[in-house]
Order: sequence, then structure tokens, then C-alpha cells
Amino acid sequence: MNNLRVGVIGVGFWGKNHARVFHDLPNAELKAVCDVNKERVRELAKKYSINGYTDSRELLKREDIDAVSICTWSTALAKEAVRALEAGKHVFVEKPMAINVKEAEKVVELSEKNGLYLMVGFIERFNPGVERLKRLLDKGEAGTVVSTLSRRVSRWPERIGDIGIVKDTAIHELDMLCYLLNDSPKTIYARVGSLRHRTFEDYAQIIMGFRNGVTALVETNWLTPYKVRRLIVTGSEAILSLDYITQKITIERSGKRKSPPHRWREPLMLELDHFVSCILNKGVLRTTGYDGLRALKIAEMVLESSRRNKVVKIENL
Repeated sequence: MNNLRVGVIGVGFWGKNHARVFHDLPNAELKAVCDVNKERVRELAKKYSINGYTDSRELLKREDIDAVSICTWSTALAKEAVRALEAGKHVFVEKPMAINVKEAEKVVELSEKNGLYLMVGFIERFNPGVERLKRLLDKGEAGTVVSTLSRRVSRWPERIGDIGIVKDTAIHELDMLCYLLNDSPKTIYARVGSLRHRTFEDYAQIIMGFRNGVTALVETNWLTPYKVRRLIVTGSEAILSLDYITQKITIERSGKRKSPPHRWREPLMLELDHFVSCILNKGVLRTTGYDGLRALKIAEMVLESSRRNKVVKIENL
């Protein structure tokens, strides 16, 4: 197989970017798109000279499609992933991969049963700033990590219609902290609520105690008038700060501050190129179904902590 032949299911706000990237990747071939919105399908099918569908089952019948990326609303992610895996397609599914743990477990089990790749879309793992921060932490640049502070805030995203901020937005930080700290939380205390948007929660403050002793604080909301995506890691030797948007890292040590030079690169391009390359070369995925399942389990514990207004303990992840 020289190129991976791909279909995109769900081409709204984010899925249209998947279509663009797969079209541009030299080792991929965009074969088809699917969406319940006929106009979106017509527009992208014309733009890329490909076939368009309004029913994913028709797309999945095609033998000239090896893999699909699924970018539907969260309530449909697991259903579409199961359909694709049953049709023998490799799957990239956007976070949160399902609306609950039970659905996610079914997707993971099916991918293993059928011997197919399943990658979950945690795009920040492919942010070059995150990759540099990970290397610095693994080298011990911060010394012993004591705490982290994450801020992921913005106005209400227009794309949201079926899920709250914990499983849509905070879940990025839940995955990211496990990844950067090489660990998982053992306790969670959270305050979650709705200030302006009554259907779903629109803010959350989360405190997680990790097994290695690190305390992580996460602030997230859809109320702030401007977008902030920042992470601060405090260690015994230095404070490392990351702006996810600019990909800039700042290192503070003994009153001195420096920001190593960096080049901005598109995380989605890097993420989908990794997905394609792993399938073509039988490589190992950096974000698996198990990563998605773990993050979703933590997200559900966050919501449980808020409902019960108490610290919850996590036994197994």
C-alpha cells in the first residue's frame, strides 16, 4: 500500500479540517466525505473532486477506503466507530470517542477483536510545544515536579450542541497531564456548573492528586471573553510554562527567564500524518483507544465528584 485511502465522516466545524489535511498529505488519498448536511457534502465533494455521502454506511461499503476519521457530534462518535470497525476500516475518532465509558469500551474491544488501528484525537499530544515540554520534563529540567496549573478557557464554541465542557474541553488536560507526568490521578475533587448555558455545564475547576505526589489544578470554562490555552509546571528547580496556541515555552529559574526559539507547526497535520504513517508502516500509535478510555473515565469521575461534592478516589484506570 503506497497511500492510505481515507474517508471523513462528519465534515462540520472540525471535520472539514480533517478533509483538508488528508487531501494535502502526500501519503494519504482523500476518497470520500460524509455528513448529514447535504450542502456540506456537496461543497467538499466538489472542492476535492471526490464522492460525498449522507449515510456513512454507504461510504463504508467502498472497498477502496482503508480508514476513516470520525468527526461527528460526540453522541454519534461511538456508533460511527463501531460501524467502521465492523466494516474492516482503521479508525481515527475524535475525542471524547464516546459519551460514556461503556460505549468507549465497546469500541476498544472491537478494534482489538478485528485487529484494526484505533486512534483517539487528542491533538495537543502533537503540539510541538507539548513535545518540547515533555522532553524537558523527562530530562529533569524542572527538577521534582510539585504541581501543575492548566487554564483552558474561551467563549462558548458554536460547534457545541450535545456535550458539556468536561468531556469536550477539560478532557484535553486530563489526557495531557497523564501523558506529561507519566502517571494517573488517584484522587479528584471538582466543582462543575452552568452559569449561562443551562443544557450543559460550562465551567469546571478540578483538583487532581497524582500517585507520584503531583497536584494538578485545571480551570476550564466557556465564559471567558477570549481564548486561553496555558499550562504551568512548577518544579523544585524551575517553572516551565507553555502557551498551547503560540507553542512557546518559558523556563524560569532563580529569577532568570528564557524562551527557547521555536517554529510553529500545525498539530492536526502532525497528528493525522502520524495516523497514516502508523497504518502504512505498521507503527505504534501515540494515542490509542486505551488513552481515550482512560481520559473518559477520569472525566466521569470529575462529574461524579461535583455531583457528590466530595473527593473521589480512583482505584483502577
